[in-house]
Amino acid sequence: MNARDSVEKDHYATLGVVKAASAADIKKAYRKLARLHHPDTNPGGEERFKAVSEAYDVLSDEAKRREYDEQRALFGSGPRAGASGAPFDLGDLFGRAGGVGDVLGGMFGGGQRAGGRPRRGADVEAAVTLSFLDAVHGVTVPLRLTTTGACETCRGSGAARGTAPRTCEVCGGQGVTSRNQGGFAFAEPCTACRGNGRVVDTPCATCAGSGSTSQERTLTVRVPAGVEEGQRVRVAGRGGPGDRGGPAGDLLVLVHVTPHTLFGRKGDNVTLTAPVTFPEAALGAEVRVPTPGGSPVTLRIPAGTASGRTFRVRGRGVPRKAGAGDLLVTVEVAVPARLPDAAAEALRSYAAAMPDDPRAGLLGAGP
Repeated sequence: MNARDSVEKDHYATLGVVKAASAADIKKAYRKLARLHHPDTNPGGEERFKAVSEAYDVLSDEAKRREYDEQRALFGSGPRAGASGAPFDLGDLFGRAGGVGDVLGGMFGGGQRAGGRPRRGADVEAAVTLSFLDAVHGVTVPLRLTTTGACETCRGSGAARGTAPRTCEVCGGQGVTSRNQGGFAFAEPCTACRGNGRVVDTPCATCAGSGSTSQERTLTVRVPAGVEEGQRVRVAGRGGPGDRGGPAGDLLVLVHVTPHTLFGRKGDNVTLTAPVTFPEAALGAEVRVPTPGGSPVTLRIPAGTASGRTFRVRGRGVPRKAGAGDLLVTVEVAVPARLPDAAAEALRSYAAAMPDDPRAGLLGAGP
């Protein structure tokens, strides 16, 4: 993130959280906004979705968040003066003899010139919709992406063939300049080279001097078992290419899960509701129930089981590093809407044979 981004982008405001927000609050705010503005459900929300994703990428990473806060404190607070009112340069603030260039060189790594240092590629956002069972067990999916990559004509330099970029004479290749105004001195991106530290006199015709073009590519991504709705899977190094030899960014895959007609989920446990007949619940029975793994299991229901009771089938839930979650089966007594005459007569005989009234103490209870 460059100095201009630090000043102009308020990631906290984008997510609607305060600067002191916890990691949990930031994650909660991101999930809410990502669902609201995702292009799959809100075709007009693509730009807002990108802004929300960029904000979360910075604020969810402790190191990135700390660096972002430091940059905003430095560049976003405006010009400063010493206690005596005399102007001072940012180099004096950090005790560096080299002035603005050394300050930014130290901030962005190794004392290199800001305009010529390698830069990490941008992270790329993608979304995928999985079935419930694919999300439980994991799946490999192809993703077709349109990303920005190095121009093949100029190999990312931005200059036409036979020419090369030159060092900016205004900033000396630093990418920033020091501006004095009203007794204050502070740094800002160089306007001559737009903060790049280099000037392209003869731009490449293919990329118009930008050094990059839009490119389509297909990636095969493995989504791990147990992924949940709204979770993002980070694939390191499969994002946008780096600049000047810098590392590639990451691919961030937002996962949506289609609900299942039978199964639900509670953490690593899979839930299922199984209907049983009254005789099965009253007398006990063995019933076959499906599992998310495909092979059914036999569930033993003891006599006198009440409707709504939950049974646990161990190890038939969501796979995890050590074992798997459980399958939670809730039985419900199915009441038929219509009864054959023989069944109705049998139930009347049953009612006459039962001496106990289950509501005997209901009306006689005190206030």
